[in-house]
Amino acid sequence: MKSVRGDRVFLMLVITLALAGLAIFSSATLGLLARESSSVSQDILLQTGLGFGFGFFAFFVARIIPLARVKLFAPYLYVASLILTLMVFIPGIGFRAGGATRWIDLGFTTVQPAEFLKIGFVLMLAWWLAPRARQLASAKKGLLPFIALLSVPSAILLAQPNTSTTLLILATGTVMYFVAGAPWRDFGILAIGAVIALLVIVSVRPYVLERVKTFIDPSANSLGSGYQIQQALIAIGSGGILGRGFGQSVEKFNYLPEPDGDSVFAVFAEETGFIGALILLGLFVALAARGIVIAGNSAELFGGLIAVGFSFLIIFQAFINIGAMLSIIPLTGLPLPFISHGGTALAATLLMCGFILNVAAHRRA
Repeated sequence: MKSVRGDRVFLMLVITLALAGLAIFSSATLGLLARESSSVSQDILLQTGLGFGFGFFAFFVARIIPLARVKLFAPYLYVASLILTLMVFIPGIGFRAGGATRWIDLGFTTVQPAEFLKIGFVLMLAWWLAPRARQLASAKKGLLPFIALLSVPSAILLAQPNTSTTLLILATGTVMYFVAGAPWRDFGILAIGAVIALLVIVSVRPYVLERVKTFIDPSANSLGSGYQIQQALIAIGSGGILGRGFGQSVEKFNYLPEPDGDSVFAVFAEETGFIGALILLGLFVALAARGIVIAGNSAELFGGLIAVGFSFLIIFQAFINIGAMLSIIPLTGLPLPFISHGGTALAATLLMCGFILNVAAHRRA
């Protein structure tokens, strides 16, 4: 008999991260007061309205919709997310900034459809993998169609260009593929293919190569490509064990680029120190771990793959953002889930969590 109770632990983790994220974002956004052409009130309003308002509405819809309907409409939702992502290339609709065309201009704000493509991709892959779990040992029925599924969103995202989201989708898809029962033989093939693809991307995308060079030696261009990572490390280091105090960051005022965006973790670490950063990291790990537990208790493979996919997607993105700020990996531009500026990203994250909670409500008896 199916349970409709959901998962209180997961729900509390989502609420905690969402509220903490709003507080952290609001503090980081104050750093924009010292910068020209900034509208702090508008930023906070959009984050609260689009992110929290629409996000929690989507969260509850995803939580209560029957999982059978999610499975039925998964391919259509995926196609819709592809079309929405392709709309960024339509003149007058797509918005270009920083050399990339990733947004749809709504007039009062912009929307990044790639955030919803992540969701559509996970739903589609779960829909495709669930009935084929026993056939994945065959390359013709497993590996080759899987690579084809990966190639479509990858091609669209790379054309924007949006390399970081491409890598995030590829990593999440690979985890789902092996969780579904793919043979380890395919791991070596995919790993070799990933290395080759990464080398090609680095060779044809100068900005990717520049980020790799900056990662290897951040001091080589301390006032250029290495500036953000150096300022982030200064912010994190100056936080010490307990931090300067909430709202007391110095780096967010005129020093640290994008204090409410990619660099928000550095601002938080400066204000709350090593202890605060560790607690935040622990919340992300706990959320993903609980999501994996929910996946393991799912009544059917489709739901389990959804929970695994969204849990890994959130934790991967968090680790990539935090790792970049700590100079463990190259800068990527991926936002920190629940926290970084971007109502679309927050709404998409809450929508993912709603689906995970839906799976929890359909656990094995």
